[in-house]
Amino acid sequence: MDLKELYRDVILDHNRHPRNFGRIEAADSRADGHNPLCGDRLSVFVVLDGERVADIRFEGRGCAISTASASLMTEAVKGKDRTAIRELFDKVHALLTRPETAADGALGKLAALSGVREFPVRVKCASLCWHTLNAALEHGAATISTE
Repeated sequence: MDLKELYRDVILDHNRHPRNFGRIEAADSRADGHNPLCGDRLSVFVVLDGERVADIRFEGRGCAISTASASLMTEAVKGKDRTAIRELFDKVHALLTRPETAADGALGKLAALSGVREFPVRVKCASLCWHTLNAALEHGAATISTE
C-alpha cells in the first residue's frame, strides 16, 4: 500500500466513523465554524482542566475532508495543553499550505491531511475545525467564518 492510499484510507475511515462526534452539554468552551464557500458547518465543544483539554467533541455537517479533519483533530488534542495545541495547529497549517513541508512522523494520523494541499480549494475544509478550536480556546464562545 502506498502512502497516498494509506492517507486516503485514514480520511475515509474518519469520515465514515468520526471519533468524538457529538455535543458536550457542560462544555467550558464552545465555538461554531462555517465555511460559506462549501457549506461546511461545525461546532467544537471543549472541557478544560486548567490549561489542558480534558475532553473535546464536535458536531456538524461537512464534506469528507472537513469531518475527517475534525475527527483526527479531536483525537490529537485530547489531553494536550494550549501551548501544545498551538504548536500542533502550526504544524498542521504548514502541512496544509506549504508544499515544501513534509508529513512529520510526529503528526501521526494527522499526516493524512497532507494530500489536501494538492487541492487548494479544500484546504479550508481541512482547517475549519482547527480555526474553530482556536476560537473556542481563545474566546470561550465564538462563531467564525472562513470566507
